Amino acid sequence: GPFSISAWVHTARSLDDVLGDVVSKFDPARRTGFQLSIKNNVGVTNTSANYRHVHFGIDNGRVETSWTDHGRPGNNMYVFSLLVHRGRLYAGTCEPGIKDAGHVYEFDGKSGWKDLGTPDRSNAVSTLCSFGGEIYAGTTKYRLAGSSLPESPNLTKGGRVYKYMGGKTWKHLGKLGEAESLYGSVVYRNRLYFSALYSPGLFRYDGGTKWTNCGTFEGKRVESLAVYNGAIYATGFDEAGVYRYDGDGWEHLGIVGKNTQTYGFAVYRGDLHVSSWPTGSVFRMDESGEKTKWEFVGRLGMEKESMPLAVYNGMMYSGTLPLGEVFRFDGGKKWTSLGRIDTTPNVRYRRAWSMAVYRGRLFAGVLPSGRVKSIEAGKSVTSDVELPSGWVHLAAVRGADQLKLYIDGKKVAESPRFKASQFDLGNRIPLAVGRGQHDYFNGSMSDVRFYRRALSDADVKQISRK
Repeated sequence: GPFSISAWVHTARSLDDVLGDVVSKFDPARRTGFQLSIKNNVGVTNTSANYRHVHFGIDNGRVETSWTDHGRPGNNMYVFSLLVHRGRLYAGTCEPGIKDAGHVYEFDGKSGWKDLGTPDRSNAVSTLCSFGGEIYAGTTKYRLAGSSLPESPNLTKGGRVYKYMGGKTWKHLGKLGEAESLYGSVVYRNRLYFSALYSPGLFRYDGGTKWTNCGTFEGKRVESLAVYNGAIYATGFDEAGVYRYDGDGWEHLGIVGKNTQTYGFAVYRGDLHVSSWPTGSVFRMDESGEKTKWEFVGRLGMEKESMPLAVYNGMMYSGTLPLGEVFRFDGGKKWTSLGRIDTTPNVRYRRAWSMAVYRGRLFAGVLPSGRVKSIEAGKSVTSDVELPSGWVHLAAVRGADQLKLYIDGKKVAESPRFKASQFDLGNRIPLAVGRGQHDYFNGSMSDVRFYRRALSDADVKQISRK
Protein backbone atom coordinates (compact mmCIF):
# COMPACT_ATOMS: atom_id res chain seq x y z
CA GLY A 1 0.00 0.00 0.00
CA PRO A 2 0.91 3.68 0.14
CA PHE A 3 3.99 4.78 2.10
CA SER A 4 6.37 7.74 2.34
CA ILE A 5 10.04 8.30 3.14
CA SER A 6 11.46 11.54 4.55
CA ALA A 7 15.17 12.21 5.14
CA TRP A 8 17.64 15.03 5.61
CA VAL A 9 20.84 14.34 3.66
CA HIS A 10 24.15 16.19 3.50
CA THR A 11 26.61 15.82 0.62
CA ALA A 12 29.94 17.56 0.07
CA ARG A 13 30.48 19.98 -2.80
CA SER A 14 33.76 18.35 -3.78
CA LEU A 15 33.39 14.61 -4.46
CA ASP A 16 35.83 11.76 -5.05
CA ASP A 17 33.19 9.01 -4.95
CA VAL A 18 29.62 8.47 -6.13
CA LEU A 19 26.83 9.43 -3.70
CA GLY A 20 24.84 6.21 -3.33
CA ASP A 21 21.68 4.99 -1.62
CA VAL A 22 19.59 6.75 1.01
CA VAL A 23 17.08 3.93 1.66
CA SER A 24 16.63 0.52 0.03
CA LYS A 25 14.38 -2.50 0.46
CA PHE A 26 14.88 -4.30 -2.81
CA ASP A 27 15.27 -7.95 -3.84
CA PRO A 28 17.35 -8.02 -7.05
CA ALA A 29 16.63 -11.73 -7.62
CA ARG A 30 12.91 -10.92 -7.99
CA ARG A 31 13.39 -7.25 -9.01
CA THR A 32 10.90 -6.39 -6.28
CA GLY A 33 10.87 -3.57 -3.75
CA PHE A 34 11.81 0.09 -3.62
CA GLN A 35 14.86 2.33 -3.32
CA LEU A 36 15.71 6.00 -2.94
CA SER A 37 19.18 6.95 -4.13
CA ILE A 38 21.31 9.83 -5.40
CA LYS A 39 22.60 8.58 -8.71
CA ASN A 40 26.02 9.22 -10.21
CA ASN A 41 26.23 7.11 -13.38
CA VAL A 42 29.93 7.76 -14.05
CA GLY A 43 32.11 6.37 -16.83
CA VAL A 44 29.05 4.97 -18.64
CA THR A 45 31.22 5.04 -21.77
CA ASN A 46 32.24 8.55 -22.86
CA THR A 47 30.16 10.46 -20.36
CA SER A 48 29.08 10.69 -16.72
CA ALA A 49 25.46 10.64 -17.84
CA ASN A 50 23.91 11.26 -14.42
CA TYR A 51 25.45 13.39 -11.69
CA ARG A 52 23.75 14.05 -8.31
CA HIS A 53 20.33 12.94 -9.61
CA VAL A 54 17.78 11.74 -7.05
CA HIS A 55 15.94 8.55 -8.06
CA PHE A 56 12.95 6.95 -6.29
CA GLY A 57 11.83 3.70 -7.85
CA ILE A 58 9.58 0.72 -7.24
CA ASP A 59 9.37 -2.58 -9.10
CA ASN A 60 7.63 -5.91 -9.10
CA GLY A 61 9.59 -7.62 -11.88
CA ARG A 62 7.95 -5.48 -14.57
CA VAL A 63 9.57 -4.18 -17.75
CA GLU A 64 8.12 -2.79 -20.98
CA THR A 65 8.10 -5.33 -23.81
CA SER A 66 9.36 -2.88 -26.44
CA TRP A 67 11.63 0.14 -26.71
CA THR A 68 10.27 3.61 -27.52
CA ASP A 69 12.03 5.23 -30.50
CA HIS A 70 12.87 8.90 -29.90
CA GLY A 71 14.21 9.59 -33.37
CA ARG A 72 17.59 10.38 -34.85
CA PRO A 73 19.39 13.59 -33.85
CA GLY A 74 20.59 15.26 -37.08
CA ASN A 75 22.46 13.13 -39.65
CA ASN A 76 24.35 11.19 -37.00
CA MET A 77 25.59 7.62 -37.32
CA TYR A 78 26.77 7.37 -33.72
CA VAL A 79 25.22 8.74 -30.53
CA PHE A 80 28.53 9.05 -28.69
CA SER A 81 27.19 10.52 -25.47
CA LEU A 82 23.97 11.15 -23.59
CA LEU A 83 24.00 13.68 -20.75
CA VAL A 84 21.25 14.69 -18.32
CA HIS A 85 21.73 18.31 -17.25
CA ARG A 86 19.36 20.83 -15.61
CA GLY A 87 16.29 18.75 -16.39
CA ARG A 88 17.12 18.16 -20.06
CA LEU A 89 18.67 15.33 -22.07
CA TYR A 90 21.53 16.13 -24.46
CA ALA A 91 23.23 14.05 -27.16
CA GLY A 92 26.74 14.39 -28.61
CA THR A 93 27.03 12.86 -32.09
CA CYS A 94 29.32 11.69 -34.88
CA GLU A 95 28.24 13.00 -38.30
CA PRO A 96 30.89 11.87 -40.79
CA GLY A 97 29.82 13.57 -44.07
CA ILE A 98 32.28 15.87 -45.84
CA LYS A 99 30.13 18.93 -45.04
CA ASP A 100 28.98 17.64 -41.64
CA ALA A 101 30.46 17.90 -38.16
CA GLY A 102 29.78 16.60 -34.67
CA HIS A 103 26.75 18.30 -33.10
CA VAL A 104 25.14 18.64 -29.70
CA TYR A 105 21.35 18.26 -29.54
CA GLU A 106 18.72 18.83 -26.88
CA PHE A 107 15.82 16.36 -26.62
CA ASP A 108 12.29 17.82 -26.81
CA GLY A 109 10.77 15.02 -24.69
CA LYS A 110 9.14 13.10 -27.56
CA SER A 111 11.09 12.36 -30.74
CA GLY A 112 12.49 15.73 -31.77
CA TRP A 113 16.00 17.09 -31.24
CA LYS A 114 16.93 20.79 -31.15
CA ASP A 115 20.29 21.51 -32.79
CA LEU A 116 22.66 23.36 -30.43
CA GLY A 117 25.35 23.67 -33.08
CA THR A 118 28.83 22.34 -33.78
CA PRO A 119 31.61 23.27 -31.33
CA ASP A 120 34.20 22.78 -34.12
CA ARG A 121 34.34 21.19 -37.59
CA SER A 122 35.62 17.74 -36.51
CA ASN A 123 33.25 14.83 -37.16
CA ALA A 124 32.26 14.07 -33.56
CA VAL A 125 31.37 15.47 -30.16
CA SER A 126 32.48 12.43 -28.21
CA THR A 127 32.00 13.51 -24.61
CA LEU A 128 29.68 15.84 -22.68
CA CYS A 129 30.13 16.81 -19.04
CA SER A 130 28.05 18.71 -16.50
CA PHE A 131 30.37 20.83 -14.33
CA GLY A 132 29.56 23.85 -12.20
CA GLY A 133 26.10 24.11 -13.73
CA GLU A 134 27.44 24.31 -17.32
CA ILE A 135 27.83 21.87 -20.23
CA TYR A 136 31.33 21.08 -21.48
CA ALA A 137 31.98 19.20 -24.74
CA GLY A 138 35.03 17.38 -26.10
CA THR A 139 35.59 16.97 -29.84
CA THR A 140 37.01 14.11 -31.86
CA LYS A 141 38.16 13.07 -35.31
CA TYR A 142 36.56 9.64 -35.04
CA ARG A 143 37.98 6.80 -37.12
CA LEU A 144 34.86 4.96 -38.31
CA ALA A 145 36.93 1.97 -39.42
CA GLY A 146 36.99 1.10 -35.70
CA SER A 147 33.29 0.28 -36.13
CA SER A 148 33.87 -1.41 -39.54
CA LEU A 149 32.29 1.53 -41.40
CA PRO A 150 33.73 3.66 -44.26
CA GLU A 151 36.12 6.34 -43.00
CA SER A 152 34.89 9.92 -42.78
CA PRO A 153 36.05 12.21 -45.63
CA ASN A 154 36.15 15.02 -43.04
CA LEU A 155 39.78 15.11 -41.88
CA THR A 156 39.42 18.02 -39.41
CA LYS A 157 41.09 17.23 -36.10
CA GLY A 158 39.30 17.56 -32.77
CA GLY A 159 41.01 17.35 -29.38
CA ARG A 160 39.43 20.55 -28.08
CA VAL A 161 37.09 21.38 -25.19
CA TYR A 162 34.22 23.87 -25.39
CA LYS A 163 31.69 25.36 -22.99
CA TYR A 164 28.09 25.86 -24.06
CA MET A 165 27.08 29.53 -24.02
CA GLY A 166 23.46 29.22 -25.25
CA GLY A 167 21.83 29.18 -28.69
CA LYS A 168 24.36 27.54 -31.02
CA THR A 169 27.36 29.24 -29.41
CA TRP A 170 30.33 27.36 -27.93
CA LYS A 171 33.32 28.96 -26.21
CA HIS A 172 36.70 27.39 -26.99
CA LEU A 173 38.59 26.43 -23.82
CA GLY A 174 41.75 25.08 -25.39
CA LYS A 175 43.34 22.16 -27.19
CA LEU A 176 44.52 19.20 -25.13
CA GLY A 177 48.19 18.74 -26.01
CA GLU A 178 48.72 16.90 -29.28
CA ALA A 179 45.41 15.01 -29.03
CA GLU A 180 43.30 15.01 -32.20
CA SER A 181 40.48 13.14 -30.46
CA LEU A 182 39.02 13.10 -26.94
CA TYR A 183 37.26 10.21 -25.24
CA GLY A 184 35.89 10.71 -21.72
CA SER A 185 35.29 13.35 -19.07
CA VAL A 186 34.64 13.36 -15.34
CA VAL A 187 34.50 15.70 -12.34
CA TYR A 188 36.93 14.74 -9.54
CA ARG A 189 37.40 16.81 -6.37
CA ASN A 190 35.64 19.70 -8.09
CA ARG A 191 38.05 19.73 -11.04
CA LEU A 192 37.25 18.80 -14.63
CA TYR A 193 39.23 16.02 -16.37
CA PHE A 194 39.23 14.78 -19.99
CA SER A 195 40.94 11.75 -21.55
CA ALA A 196 42.40 11.58 -25.07
CA LEU A 197 41.37 8.78 -27.46
CA TYR A 198 44.07 7.81 -29.98
CA SER A 199 46.97 9.28 -28.00
CA PRO A 200 47.78 8.89 -24.28
CA GLY A 201 46.70 11.61 -21.87
CA LEU A 202 44.52 12.60 -18.95
CA PHE A 203 44.09 16.37 -18.81
CA ARG A 204 42.97 18.56 -15.90
CA TYR A 205 41.30 21.90 -16.59
CA ASP A 206 43.07 24.81 -14.86
CA GLY A 207 40.87 27.66 -16.13
CA GLY A 208 40.96 29.88 -19.21
CA THR A 209 42.46 27.75 -21.97
CA LYS A 210 45.00 26.07 -19.66
CA TRP A 211 45.18 22.28 -19.29
CA THR A 212 47.64 20.13 -17.35
CA ASN A 213 48.52 16.69 -18.71
CA CYS A 214 48.42 14.29 -15.74
CA GLY A 215 50.02 11.54 -17.83
CA THR A 216 48.88 7.92 -17.88
CA PHE A 217 50.32 4.66 -16.53
CA GLU A 218 53.55 4.03 -18.53
CA GLY A 219 52.11 5.98 -21.47
CA LYS A 220 49.14 3.63 -21.94
CA ARG A 221 46.07 5.10 -23.62
CA VAL A 222 43.04 5.47 -21.34
CA GLU A 223 39.34 5.71 -22.22
CA SER A 224 36.35 5.91 -19.86
CA LEU A 225 36.74 7.83 -16.60
CA ALA A 226 34.90 7.04 -13.36
CA VAL A 227 35.27 8.45 -9.86
CA TYR A 228 35.04 5.87 -7.06
CA ASN A 229 36.37 5.49 -3.51
CA GLY A 230 38.73 8.47 -3.64
CA ALA A 231 40.27 8.14 -7.10
CA ILE A 232 39.76 8.38 -10.86
CA TYR A 233 39.53 4.97 -12.56
CA ALA A 234 40.27 4.65 -16.28
CA THR A 235 39.69 1.84 -18.79
CA GLY A 236 42.31 0.77 -21.34
CA PHE A 237 42.69 1.13 -25.11
CA ASP A 238 46.07 -0.63 -25.52
CA GLU A 239 45.28 -3.53 -23.20
CA ALA A 240 42.38 -4.70 -21.02
CA GLY A 241 43.74 -2.82 -18.04
CA VAL A 242 42.12 -0.70 -15.38
CA TYR A 243 44.19 2.20 -14.05
CA ARG A 244 43.78 4.29 -10.92
CA TYR A 245 44.83 7.94 -10.57
CA ASP A 246 44.73 9.55 -7.10
CA GLY A 247 45.60 13.11 -8.15
CA ASP A 248 49.35 12.44 -7.79
CA GLY A 249 50.23 9.22 -9.58
CA TRP A 250 48.99 6.19 -11.49
CA GLU A 251 48.56 2.57 -10.43
CA HIS A 252 47.91 -0.47 -12.66
CA LEU A 253 45.10 -2.65 -11.28
CA GLY A 254 45.70 -5.64 -13.52
CA ILE A 255 44.37 -7.13 -16.75
CA VAL A 256 40.67 -7.93 -16.90
CA GLY A 257 39.94 -11.50 -18.03
CA LYS A 258 40.99 -12.73 -21.48
CA ASN A 259 40.37 -9.36 -23.09
CA THR A 260 42.36 -6.78 -25.04
CA GLN A 261 40.32 -3.64 -24.19
CA THR A 262 38.12 -2.38 -21.37
CA TYR A 263 35.21 0.00 -21.93
CA GLY A 264 32.75 1.38 -19.38
CA PHE A 265 32.26 1.49 -15.61
CA ALA A 266 29.39 1.33 -13.13
CA VAL A 267 29.22 1.31 -9.35
CA TYR A 268 26.65 -1.37 -8.51
CA ARG A 269 25.91 -2.67 -5.00
CA GLY A 270 29.03 -0.92 -3.72
CA ASP A 271 31.44 -2.50 -6.22
CA LEU A 272 33.11 -1.15 -9.35
CA HIS A 273 32.20 -3.08 -12.52
CA VAL A 274 33.88 -2.87 -15.93
CA SER A 275 32.91 -3.97 -19.47
CA SER A 276 35.21 -5.50 -22.10
CA TRP A 277 36.24 -6.60 -25.63
CA PRO A 278 36.40 -9.21 -27.20
CA THR A 279 34.65 -11.54 -24.72
CA GLY A 280 31.55 -9.32 -24.30
CA SER A 281 31.75 -9.85 -20.55
CA VAL A 282 31.51 -7.79 -17.36
CA PHE A 283 33.82 -8.02 -14.35
CA ARG A 284 33.63 -6.87 -10.72
CA MET A 285 36.62 -5.41 -8.88
CA ASP A 286 37.67 -7.37 -5.79
CA GLU A 287 40.19 -5.68 -3.48
CA SER A 288 39.69 -8.01 -0.51
CA GLY A 289 43.14 -9.58 -0.95
CA GLU A 290 46.62 -8.07 -1.35
CA LYS A 291 46.24 -7.87 -5.12
CA THR A 292 43.28 -6.44 -7.07
CA LYS A 293 41.29 -9.19 -8.78
CA TRP A 294 38.63 -8.97 -11.50
CA GLU A 295 35.76 -11.35 -10.85
CA PHE A 296 33.87 -12.60 -13.94
CA VAL A 297 30.14 -11.82 -13.63
CA GLY A 298 29.01 -13.18 -16.97
CA ARG A 299 28.99 -12.82 -20.74
CA LEU A 300 26.18 -10.94 -22.45
CA GLY A 301 24.66 -13.57 -24.75
CA MET A 302 27.25 -14.46 -27.38
CA GLU A 303 28.25 -10.82 -27.90
CA LYS A 304 31.86 -9.70 -28.44
CA GLU A 305 31.82 -6.35 -26.70
CA SER A 306 30.02 -5.03 -23.63
CA MET A 307 30.15 -1.25 -23.57
CA PRO A 308 28.03 1.12 -21.44
CA LEU A 309 27.16 0.18 -17.87
CA ALA A 310 24.37 2.05 -16.07
CA VAL A 311 22.44 1.56 -12.84
CA TYR A 312 18.69 2.09 -13.20
CA ASN A 313 15.89 1.34 -10.73
CA GLY A 314 17.88 -1.17 -8.70
CA MET A 315 19.48 -3.10 -11.55
CA MET A 316 22.57 -2.77 -13.78
CA TYR A 317 22.32 -2.64 -17.58
CA SER A 318 24.79 -2.87 -20.45
CA GLY A 319 24.79 -2.52 -24.24
CA THR A 320 26.64 -4.66 -26.77
CA LEU A 321 28.33 -5.14 -30.15
CA PRO A 322 27.84 -6.62 -32.80
CA LEU A 323 24.04 -6.98 -32.43
CA GLY A 324 23.30 -3.68 -30.65
CA GLU A 325 21.48 -5.38 -27.78
CA VAL A 326 20.72 -4.22 -24.24
CA PHE A 327 21.08 -6.64 -21.33
CA ARG A 328 20.11 -6.56 -17.65
CA PHE A 329 22.35 -8.12 -14.99
CA ASP A 330 20.27 -10.59 -12.99
CA GLY A 331 22.96 -11.60 -10.48
CA GLY A 332 25.56 -14.36 -10.40
CA LYS A 333 26.67 -14.60 -14.03
CA LYS A 334 23.22 -14.16 -15.57
CA TRP A 335 22.41 -11.47 -18.14
CA THR A 336 18.94 -11.14 -19.70
CA SER A 337 18.40 -9.51 -23.10
CA LEU A 338 15.91 -6.66 -23.39
CA GLY A 339 16.18 -6.83 -27.17
CA ARG A 340 18.15 -5.31 -30.03
CA ILE A 341 17.90 -1.53 -30.41
CA ASP A 342 19.74 -1.24 -33.75
CA THR A 343 18.76 -3.60 -36.55
CA THR A 344 20.56 -1.88 -39.45
CA PRO A 345 21.02 -4.50 -42.22
CA ASN A 346 24.26 -5.30 -44.07
CA VAL A 347 26.69 -3.95 -41.48
CA ARG A 348 29.27 -5.87 -39.47
CA TYR A 349 28.79 -4.02 -36.18
CA ARG A 350 25.93 -2.35 -34.33
CA ARG A 351 26.63 -0.65 -31.02
CA ALA A 352 24.26 0.03 -28.13
CA TRP A 353 26.77 2.60 -26.94
CA SER A 354 25.53 5.43 -24.71
CA MET A 355 23.10 5.32 -21.76
CA ALA A 356 21.41 7.73 -19.35
CA VAL A 357 18.56 7.65 -16.84
CA TYR A 358 16.07 10.43 -17.59
CA ARG A 359 12.46 11.10 -16.57
CA GLY A 360 12.32 7.71 -14.85
CA ARG A 361 13.38 5.78 -17.97
CA LEU A 362 16.57 4.19 -19.31
CA PHE A 363 17.73 5.86 -22.55
CA ALA A 364 20.28 4.41 -24.98
CA GLY A 365 21.97 5.72 -28.13
CA VAL A 366 23.22 3.56 -31.00
CA LEU A 367 25.52 3.12 -34.02
CA PRO A 368 25.02 3.11 -37.04
CA SER A 369 21.33 4.14 -37.22
CA GLY A 370 22.03 7.06 -34.85
CA ARG A 371 18.76 6.63 -32.97
CA VAL A 372 17.93 7.18 -29.31
CA LYS A 373 15.52 4.75 -27.61
CA SER A 374 14.14 4.25 -24.11
CA ILE A 375 12.48 1.65 -21.90
CA GLU A 376 10.84 1.64 -18.47
CA ALA A 377 11.41 -1.01 -15.79
CA GLY A 378 9.03 -0.80 -12.84
CA LYS A 379 8.02 2.78 -12.02
CA SER A 380 10.37 5.63 -11.17
CA VAL A 381 10.54 9.33 -10.51
CA THR A 382 13.82 11.15 -11.08
CA SER A 383 15.03 14.65 -10.36
CA ASP A 384 17.07 15.36 -13.47
CA VAL A 385 18.75 18.39 -11.90
CA GLU A 386 21.94 18.28 -9.82
CA LEU A 387 21.13 17.99 -6.12
CA PRO A 388 22.74 20.94 -4.30
CA SER A 389 25.51 20.14 -1.82
CA GLY A 390 24.98 20.74 1.91
CA TRP A 391 21.85 19.79 3.85
CA VAL A 392 18.80 19.01 1.70
CA HIS A 393 15.42 17.50 2.60
CA LEU A 394 14.21 14.57 0.45
CA ALA A 395 10.73 13.05 0.46
CA ALA A 396 9.54 10.12 -1.65
CA VAL A 397 5.85 9.19 -1.74
CA ARG A 398 4.28 6.03 -3.09
CA GLY A 399 0.58 6.87 -3.45
CA ALA A 400 -2.10 4.39 -4.45
CA ASP A 401 -1.38 4.85 -8.16
CA GLN A 402 1.47 7.37 -8.47
CA LEU A 403 4.99 8.14 -7.23
CA LYS A 404 6.05 11.64 -6.17
CA LEU A 405 9.46 13.10 -5.34
CA TYR A 406 10.14 16.24 -3.31
CA ILE A 407 13.31 18.24 -2.65
CA ASP A 408 13.29 20.85 0.13
CA GLY A 409 9.50 20.65 0.34
CA LYS A 410 8.91 21.25 -3.39
CA LYS A 411 7.49 18.56 -5.69
CA VAL A 412 10.05 18.00 -8.45
CA ALA A 413 8.65 14.92 -10.20
CA GLU A 414 5.63 12.65 -10.37
CA SER A 415 5.18 9.41 -12.29
CA PRO A 416 2.44 8.56 -14.77
CA ARG A 417 -0.41 6.78 -12.97
CA PHE A 418 -0.24 2.98 -12.62
CA LYS A 419 -2.41 0.13 -11.35
CA ALA A 420 -1.73 -0.30 -7.63
CA SER A 421 -2.48 -4.04 -7.90
CA GLN A 422 0.50 -4.49 -10.26
CA PHE A 423 3.00 -3.24 -7.70
CA ASP A 424 3.08 -5.45 -4.63
CA LEU A 425 6.55 -4.58 -3.27
CA GLY A 426 6.69 -7.24 -0.54
CA ASN A 427 10.06 -8.99 -0.15
CA ARG A 428 12.18 -10.64 2.54
CA ILE A 429 15.17 -8.34 2.14
CA PRO A 430 15.77 -6.24 5.28
CA LEU A 431 15.30 -2.49 5.04
CA ALA A 432 18.69 -0.77 4.60
CA VAL A 433 19.51 2.85 5.34
CA GLY A 434 22.64 4.29 3.73
CA ARG A 435 23.29 1.39 1.37
CA GLY A 436 21.55 -0.52 -1.42
CA GLN A 437 21.73 -1.26 -5.14
CA HIS A 438 24.05 1.63 -6.09
CA ASP A 439 26.62 2.34 -3.36
CA TYR A 440 27.12 3.03 0.32
CA PHE A 441 25.88 6.54 1.04
CA ASN A 442 28.66 9.11 0.75
CA GLY A 443 27.57 11.86 3.15
CA SER A 444 25.55 12.40 6.33
CA MET A 445 21.90 11.69 7.14
CA SER A 446 19.51 12.90 9.79
CA ASP A 447 15.90 12.30 10.84
CA VAL A 448 15.10 9.45 8.43
CA ARG A 449 11.37 8.68 8.73
CA PHE A 450 8.92 6.17 7.27
CA TYR A 451 5.18 6.72 7.07
CA ARG A 452 2.56 4.06 6.31
CA ARG A 453 0.60 6.56 4.24
CA ALA A 454 1.03 8.93 1.32
CA LEU A 455 2.12 12.31 2.63
CA SER A 456 0.34 15.28 1.05
CA ASP A 457 2.15 18.26 -0.50
CA ALA A 458 1.33 20.22 2.67
CA ASP A 459 2.68 17.43 4.92
CA VAL A 460 5.99 17.38 3.05
CA LYS A 461 6.27 21.17 3.13
CA GLN A 462 5.76 21.18 6.90
CA ILE A 463 8.26 18.37 7.59
CA SER A 464 10.90 20.04 5.38
CA ARG A 465 10.72 23.27 7.42
CA LYS A 466 11.84 21.67 10.66
